[in-house]
Amino acid sequence: MGAEDYLRDYLKQDSFFQNKVALQPNYHPEDINHRENEITKITKILAPILKGHKPSNVFMYGKTGTGKTLCAKHVIQQINTVANENNKKIITLYVNCKLKRVADTEYRLVAELARMLGTELPITGLPTDEVYNVFFKIVNIQECPILLILDEIDQLVKKAGDDLIYNLTRINGELEKSHITLVGISNDLSFADNLDPRVKSSLSEEELIFPPYNAPQIQDILRQRSEKAFKKNTVEQGVVEKCAAYAARDHGDARRALELLRVAGEIAEREGKNSIALEQIDEAEDKIERDRVVELVKNQPKQFQACLYSIIQIVSNSKDEVYTGDVYEFYKQLCDKTDLRPLTQRRISDIIGEFDMFGVVNAKIVSKGRYGRTREIKIGLPQEVKKKVLNILNVELGL
Repeated sequence: MGAEDYLRDYLKQDSFFQNKVALQPNYHPEDINHRENEITKITKILAPILKGHKPSNVFMYGKTGTGKTLCAKHVIQQINTVANENNKKIITLYVNCKLKRVADTEYRLVAELARMLGTELPITGLPTDEVYNVFFKIVNIQECPILLILDEIDQLVKKAGDDLIYNLTRINGELEKSHITLVGISNDLSFADNLDPRVKSSLSEEELIFPPYNAPQIQDILRQRSEKAFKKNTVEQGVVEKCAAYAARDHGDARRALELLRVAGEIAEREGKNSIALEQIDEAEDKIERDRVVELVKNQPKQFQACLYSIIQIVSNSKDEVYTGDVYEFYKQLCDKTDLRPLTQRRISDIIGEFDMFGVVNAKIVSKGRYGRTREIKIGLPQEVKKKVLNILNVELGL
């Protein structure tokens, strides 16, 4: 069948979806299931802003897909609604720190915040101190409380360092007519442990831990969303339960379960099926896993990319076991070629551990007797995905 014929048939075909947005990560349901306690706590912490007082900074921890961003946005929407009803001015600024061109340096993030408040700063060129001074003035003239939500704040610190967080938490000492409350959201439960103590003390005034969802809770969420997303009788029995089981296995990630259901629906529709069956869930799982690795690699800092490139090259071209020291020697040579400043071997070992956690490599810690412990490294990617990853790394590192 030619492309034109397929497209004509596709137009005639009934879609399973009636509202696909209900399965998207940015969808905001009216009722948020199984997060009532967390929503209540956030509300009580931030409520003083409605009386013009500065609330405590609040920090939310939890694995991906445990509802942190959803709950934060929900509470902030309610605050804005009540503020508008009572003619109170409150500004909310939301930044996803995973976005490269927004939050990959201290300068860029502050310039982005200034832009969100209506002032354009040059992309580069000003001294960082001057950018802060301009930002302080812009904030002050707002003459109202500001809520600043930094989502995936751990990614920001990884790329730009923690001086930025320190400066943002200390900004209120420079302001007379406004104040900023920081809401930090992190997928890394140990993130704050690695912060400078002065940053940690000023940042984490209030902390909330979001536990993973269990399988029955994810089933509730999926049923609520699938009723909105799909037409009646298009989801076969057992599909929701299987999605929930996959997600519960992956640390209770509701976002992943919703993505799995959406992709399964797209696959079934593409294949001209009458309904979404269990086999489409398996196909969707394979597709998402491939896409996840590719996206993960694209969003890593250059040092992480250089480390992964070194691992792939060394392991692919070696008949013997590969250890951290082997990777580190290759990595140092790569840094010379790419004008990167080499990290220490200990830091590279930590990065290898992170890639192991992501499932990109398998890094087993082994004892070398009196020489200490090291990691024995293997690649955890299918051949097809490994080729894609190498192509990305070649482009990102300019090789």
